[in-house]
Amino acid sequence: MLEKLSIKKLLLELVIVLIISSVIGFFLHQISITVIIGLLALLGWHFRQLLRLSHWLWIDRSMTPPTGRGSWEPLFYGLQLMQQRNKRRRSELRSLIQRFRSGAESLPDALISVTEEGNIFWCNGLAQDLLGLRWPEDNGQNIQNLLRYPEFSRYLQQRQFSQPLVQALNNGQQMEFRIMPYSEKQWLIVGRDISQIHQLENMRRNFFANVSHELRTPLTVLQGYLEMMQEGNMPLATQQKALMTMESQTQRMAALVKQLLILSKIEATPTYEMRQRIDVPSLLEQLYHEAMALSDNRHKVICHIDKDLLALGNEEQLRSAISNLVFNAINHTPAGTTVILSWQKTSFGAEFKVSDDGPGIAAEHISRLTERFYRVDGARSSHSGGSGLGLAIVKHALSHHGSKLRIESQPQQQTVFSFQLTKAHILTEIQ
Repeated sequence: MLEKLSIKKLLLELVIVLIISSVIGFFLHQISITVIIGLLALLGWHFRQLLRLSHWLWIDRSMTPPTGRGSWEPLFYGLQLMQQRNKRRRSELRSLIQRFRSGAESLPDALISVTEEGNIFWCNGLAQDLLGLRWPEDNGQNIQNLLRYPEFSRYLQQRQFSQPLVQALNNGQQMEFRIMPYSEKQWLIVGRDISQIHQLENMRRNFFANVSHELRTPLTVLQGYLEMMQEGNMPLATQQKALMTMESQTQRMAALVKQLLILSKIEATPTYEMRQRIDVPSLLEQLYHEAMALSDNRHKVICHIDKDLLALGNEEQLRSAISNLVFNAINHTPAGTTVILSWQKTSFGAEFKVSDDGPGIAAEHISRLTERFYRVDGARSSHSGGSGLGLAIVKHALSHHGSKLRIESQPQQQTVFSFQLTKAHILTEIQ
């Protein structure tokens, strides 16, 4: 194995040249001249090795340095080892960068690397999808020229990054930006899509506002009548009317609380409770009689039921879903409407359907019907005792059964609420 070049080796090489030239000079009787010639030859040989090294460094494009002998052999060999180490390091660095970029691509955030001036030198795929950046076309572009939002520009210029910036984009998305200096004069911009979180927060605020409103109205009525009764001069007829109104408002609050508890329970129900045997035909027969009593002969109710078709799931949840659909058809359609209940086997599995020929629902309302407390006609829903939670209960109950509520409506012609259960959630009576 070669050792590094040392002064000892250089002196040994010089001594060998002097001895050889002295011996030759002794026999030629010209020792001085032969010694000088030997030293010049040694110097010329060193010059030649320097020229070979210079040629390899500046002209030759090969990665392997030339071979050498004598004192130059460890130098050239050392250069070769250095080249091999550098090659391994470059390979490791490329692999590290590749792993970093692969990891950055798998993150759920948009990542943009910029200079302090805002010039982009790298971004991941999610930054391209969420923010409309292009890579590598936008390499070197200033981020403020691509994200033209005054709040974002001020955030960069102020350089106060302890708090994130929430920015509404032109496409309606809500983005949360965080900026972290991670190297000298370099920043990492992290963008996270918080549109869903923002929407859930709005829904939470609306939910509490709606619950407060729904409870405040009957409580105000009760408080008003109680104050009138405390005065002691209320006529008997008025007292009877007040008591009936108070009872109605109390029932309304009780129904609202019951619906909230049902919805909360359905949302928290674990999946292992979803294998109960449900006699849907018997359930629909019971709901048919309840619907007729609720209708008081104001509607025509028709049933098309496969009496051998049963279901698997959570009986309480499925009953809540079906009963809400049936009672909605009675409560929210005028007298003289025909309501059809259908439970039939299909190639997909089984389908439950409630259809009516009432006034229908405008298209702009359909996508929001399953939102909590959303009402197409608030006055009519309140008069009919609706809480605005029924279809939200249906939505969550069906999601636990692997199904979705489908709503179709043609104003003044037909409205259909339906859902399907897969073959995994149905069985026949013979089974």
